[in-house]
Amino acid sequence: MDQCILCSPEADEQQKIIFENKSCYFIQKDQRILKGSGLIVPKSHKTTVFDLSKEEWMDTQEMIQQVKEWLDDTLQPDGYNIGYNCYKTGGQHIFHAHMHIIPRFQDEPHAGKGIRHWLKQEENKRYI
Repeated sequence: MDQCILCSPEADEQQKIIFENKSCYFIQKDQRILKGSGLIVPKSHKTTVFDLSKEEWMDTQEMIQQVKEWLDDTLQPDGYNIGYNCYKTGGQHIFHAHMHIIPRFQDEPHAGKGIRHWLKQEENKRYI
């Protein structure tokens, strides 16, 4: 893939590879607002989560546990948001599959509000 910023995470000097296993990375950039958040990214270019192999799924699950343990030890969050955005309408802006891991804290202004809160707003209603 030409110019995919997630195919070579080490090429971005602001991005750090925190953990890696056989088929995926956990990467972070300094975050001004979402402290501790990062991405789990398959090493091989896959457009969405639906394209992951069984091995990539297993390695991703292993990585989720490793990242959670590390974040629990270092930041002690009160909760997590974890997920994928798929395709343009689903909010995907980088077309290389990546799982968002966002630690959440009780003292945040939007504590307790996950993606469903925002999607269930009246202005998001579909008229079919």
